[in-house]
Amino acid sequence: MKMSYLSKHGGSSNAYTETEHTCYHFEVNREFLKGALRRFSQFFISPLVKAEAMEREVLAVDSEFNQVLQSDSCRLQQLQCHTSTPGHPFNRFFWGNKKSLVDAMEKGINLRERILNLYNENYYAGAMKLVVIGGESLDVLESWVIELFSSIKKGIHTKEVSVPELPIWKAGKLYWLEAVKDVHILDLSWTLPSLRHEYLKKAEDYLAHLLGHEGRGSLLFSLKAKGWATSISAGVGDEGMQRNTMVYIFGMSIHLTDSGLEKIFEVIGFIYQYIKLLRQVSPQEWIFRELQDIGSMDFQFAEEQPQDEYAAELAENLLVYPPDHVIYGDYTYKLWDEEMIKHVLDFFRPENMRVDIVTKSFNKSHDVQNEPWFGSKYAEEDIPSSLMELWLDPPEIDMALHLPVKNEFIPVDFSIRAESASGKLAGVSTPKCILDEPLIKFWYKLDKTFKLPRANTYFRVTLNGGCDNLKNALLTELFVLLLKDELNEIVYQASVAKLETSVSLYGDKLELKVYGFNDKLPVLLFKVLTMTKSFSPKDDRFMVIKEDIERTLKNTNMKPLSHSSYLRLQALCQSFWDVEQKLSLLNDLSLSDLRAFIPDLLSQLYIEGLCHGNLLEEEAVVISNIFKSNFSVPALPVEMRHKECVMCLPSGADLVRDIRVKNKLEKNSVVELYYQIEPELESGLTKLKALVDLFDEIVEEPLFNQLRTKEQLGYVVDCSPRVTYRIMGFCFRVQSSEYNPVYLQGRIDNFINGIEEMLEGLDNESFENYKSGLMGKLLEKDPSLLYETNRFWGQIVDKRYMFDLSEKEAMELGSIQKGDVIEWYRTYLRHPSPKCRRLAVRVWGCYTDWNEVNTQLSAAQLIEDLATFKKLSAYYPSMC
Repeated sequence: MKMSYLSKHGGSSNAYTETEHTCYHFEVNREFLKGALRRFSQFFISPLVKAEAMEREVLAVDSEFNQVLQSDSCRLQQLQCHTSTPGHPFNRFFWGNKKSLVDAMEKGINLRERILNLYNENYYAGAMKLVVIGGESLDVLESWVIELFSSIKKGIHTKEVSVPELPIWKAGKLYWLEAVKDVHILDLSWTLPSLRHEYLKKAEDYLAHLLGHEGRGSLLFSLKAKGWATSISAGVGDEGMQRNTMVYIFGMSIHLTDSGLEKIFEVIGFIYQYIKLLRQVSPQEWIFRELQDIGSMDFQFAEEQPQDEYAAELAENLLVYPPDHVIYGDYTYKLWDEEMIKHVLDFFRPENMRVDIVTKSFNKSHDVQNEPWFGSKYAEEDIPSSLMELWLDPPEIDMALHLPVKNEFIPVDFSIRAESASGKLAGVSTPKCILDEPLIKFWYKLDKTFKLPRANTYFRVTLNGGCDNLKNALLTELFVLLLKDELNEIVYQASVAKLETSVSLYGDKLELKVYGFNDKLPVLLFKVLTMTKSFSPKDDRFMVIKEDIERTLKNTNMKPLSHSSYLRLQALCQSFWDVEQKLSLLNDLSLSDLRAFIPDLLSQLYIEGLCHGNLLEEEAVVISNIFKSNFSVPALPVEMRHKECVMCLPSGADLVRDIRVKNKLEKNSVVELYYQIEPELESGLTKLKALVDLFDEIVEEPLFNQLRTKEQLGYVVDCSPRVTYRIMGFCFRVQSSEYNPVYLQGRIDNFINGIEEMLEGLDNESFENYKSGLMGKLLEKDPSLLYETNRFWGQIVDKRYMFDLSEKEAMELGSIQKGDVIEWYRTYLRHPSPKCRRLAVRVWGCYTDWNEVNTQLSAAQLIEDLATFKKLSAYYPSMC
């Protein structure tokens, strides 16, 4: 499909290949759906498969592979394939790269012929599913589909799935895999038969619920108490390797502490004690009924997703479920079958288990092997047969292990408040401030759009001195992580009942979000705040969380794309605590430091909150009172609240910051070219934002087409506006495993220099299409309550309070001419304009020549000593 057609009409497209299917999807503004479908259908009726396009795609496949080359989860998956039984369908290279494709060609395989064969064998009507979501009536959409897709060649899907008799893996083996990141992960896998046709019983989900539980009596609760683990996940994954027509793979992934790594076999033994418990107490119907109730209410009151995501999900479901359950199949727990659960549980035996340990502490001196595609180091060991026998039938079950208690957070009241609210709120489309006191400012909006029994309550609590200096910042981080750890049991129980909690830290602000079904929301909030108020960290948990934060800090910036963003913000933000400085200070911090710090941290506060959804104003006031009663402290004065200042880049600045990749084996380099625009000033905000967004709409597809499709620089090529504490900017980014940053920057510059000619050549119709495409996006209704809340919350966090900014920007767009965009481009993106101020962040991959750092493309200024540079720089006044 012509990407330019979609980009001109507010759309985009993508595709992905899973183990047993490929999904193609797109979105576009409503009135251009038929035109897009016409172009889309031709791909399946008569694909061009041009030879030159194939050569480019080989490079794109290689770039995509290089993206995941340093991913621990991808390395593990490929190791599991590599060490599977020869002859099994899993025993292959699960990705694809330049080598695998070029090797095939060198062996005389004609790739174009193979692709056409693949198309001819698989792309026929009986093997394909189509989902169209549009604004027209079903009859109209159906007529379009018949008109446009009837020419796809006929054919009935008759392929029989032959389940191999071979076991996937050898029994009694343990695999050590050297990790890229500083992690210790114990990964257990049990092979189950494919349960696709048993979806009404959800036996595997019943077991996942219990094995992955985090409440009292659970595996994780006990493993945390022993100081062995920090998190657990269990179940059959959604990816094709774990869930397909041949087999289901039930996985357990446990993040271990240093001491947990030394007790691997005890941890596995503990898991088998819990499995024995599940066999002894037999399946419990009341637990299944809880899951049934939760699935039923989650479906009945489901929030809408973005429509392209939903279309792709439904298209996949058409391959899995019969027609009447395509929408409902994922949610339903229809049939209680105790024998089925026992049958599935019977596969959880040591001889049917694969054990993988992914760790940085890989100190194997002998029998180390290399997985050929990723180059990962691994070692294979035999598990002693005495242990296998012990795990098969553990002699005792730890007293701490038991089934979970009944869930107190499952809602019972689903009444819709908007139906009983007074008429005066009917016209209110934005939040109103219902409380503005020195301690707390609280915004409220009753939902009258989605009419679901859901509500979202968000709070930002400004703490006293939370980031005054590096030590305070680190202690605040420790406090928040320990608090999350303390709250985990109760927060987990609520999340099972679809009432979610998020606790995070932004500078000196603790952000608390409680969102989901509103019935028990005040109950959860009360418990969370009561526990927070009386919270005192314990020594054993302090040590575990300190170890966890150390690991997190060591793993920060391992990915070049996140590293470049970090470096940009580190340069721009006046107070930015460096990861390495945090690491060096962490060891010196003690529990007594933290205990002495917490009372000061909570001694004065400022709270700003939003309550949005299915709650009446008086219920919102009750929620604000829960906060006030738990934190009856003096208000933190405005002048004591941290304000972030952003560097004002000098007139005509052309700055460069170079750094090597943190992971010494990372092939990818990144160039992030940041242009600073202006601070958001209310008078010109909407016009400036409209210009920036329209420029992005016009340039995004040609940039991708030139630098990725034609020049094949790398897999990631993008551009987008950047708003840093309300200072507007614009970014161009390229990540490449083939070229060094100097070359990449030269190619980006070459593209930027040609933009004026491209804009000048844009005909009036195309320009108006871009405008109306963007207008359509801006005026698009929020797909769900959560999207709307997040949009409102963004305005509150940024202290902009322009809840109708999108509508205002759409209006502003109407008067913008092509000349305005060209003028904006000349002013902010072209030297010698004094307002063209930019910072290039360049992250150098492991195979690049660092000596080329000084090969400058222009009279750019290298930032060699960042601390001195920041001290000598000017900063914009803080806006939020």
